[in-house]
Amino acid sequence: MIIQNFNELATSDKKKDCLEILEAGLQAANPENIIPKYVTPNEIKIGDKSIKIGKYSNIYSIAFGKAGDSMTRALNAIISIKSGIIVIPKGSKSRIKGKKFQIFNSRHPKPDKTSVKAAKEVMKFLQNKRSGELVIFLVSGGGSSLLAMPNEITLDDKIYVTNLLLKSGATIQEFNCIRKHLSKIKGGRLVENMKCHGVSLVMSDVEGDDLSSIASGTTYLDDTTFADALNIIEKYKLKRKMPLEVLQVLERGLNEKSSEISKKPKIENYIIANNSDCLKAMQKIAEKMGYKVTTMQIFGDIKVAVTKILENILENQKTCLIFGGETTVRVLGKGIGGRNQELVLRILKNTQKLKKIVIASIGTDGIDGNSVFAGAIIENIRIDSSVMKEFLINSDSGRFFQKQKGNIVTNFTHTNLMDIGVILS
Repeated sequence: MIIQNFNELATSDKKKDCLEILEAGLQAANPENIIPKYVTPNEIKIGDKSIKIGKYSNIYSIAFGKAGDSMTRALNAIISIKSGIIVIPKGSKSRIKGKKFQIFNSRHPKPDKTSVKAAKEVMKFLQNKRSGELVIFLVSGGGSSLLAMPNEITLDDKIYVTNLLLKSGATIQEFNCIRKHLSKIKGGRLVENMKCHGVSLVMSDVEGDDLSSIASGTTYLDDTTFADALNIIEKYKLKRKMPLEVLQVLERGLNEKSSEISKKPKIENYIIANNSDCLKAMQKIAEKMGYKVTTMQIFGDIKVAVTKILENILENQKTCLIFGGETTVRVLGKGIGGRNQELVLRILKNTQKLKKIVIASIGTDGIDGNSVFAGAIIENIRIDSSVMKEFLINSDSGRFFQKQKGNIVTNFTHTNLMDIGVILS
């Protein structure tokens, strides 16, 4: 069971059903259930593309992202990996041990010195690989900060910019556009001068499975420009807050066409899992329970997402709305919480007059915002509107659900396929 406080939260039949549907979504996101679909001891097969393992003298792996260790463990159980590197978030204990894997725990969502050290080790590792050898890259969300090599700016500047963008309400695509243009490895630069063969297996945590955005397209390419990066800074009125050195790098890049990042991928990149896989697994179990199911995906501003969800809630008996995706939140206060807990709180605030429903939403990575919770679950019990408003103003949804005993705990799930949610009528 991935939901650790399942029994404490399952205080009614409907809540139990809701938690079981969420659990099915989390299990579908587990790399151990994903990698074997594409990898056998003899080949990696994706669609009509086949990579024969036997023709390479050695197989190596480089994994970075929240699912780095579990992807490596799943791969290593099928193919004998000679050696590799794993880069996962601080606080996340690697699910694979052994001397052949060098493991780094760096910070997320802001990079740190370990992020830079890990990036340097990965570069060194790749420089020593020759033709006839294969490196399998295992990429998942979170890779942007876990592997960092700032270009002509300090790490402190990079952290400062990350902080600004996290609070601005910028989308992940916009966020990563700026990251790519301040990095020596993002946007395909990591693999640019590789002499060996490579393939990248990617778990998507972005809308539309945009390979240039997942982990900032580190093994892919960049389809954005320095001009795009500067326009995003203007859009969110961040120019006056940006360090001068950062603006200088971007403006210099704008004027020197040669500094634009590669627009062609050096190696093949394949999406092997996305948020829809979670939703399909959730739908299957909900229908088995006898619910009439609707599924939808939500992206962008949380207030707009809430409106869309409210339009799809049915008060008929035994109806289930399953949603997935990732919203953006402008952080207003100094509270504890994240977009999932805030989403549940906003839906609760807007469903006070409806018949009894259960509302839940979690991050598949198990960590929602700056809290230690994955998300929240609650029935639409009557609560004073001004109380809920106060918690929202302080960006304090985590504490709200602590009081209601509705926080969902999974700890690090060692995966990341965005967010999943359920509303049961």
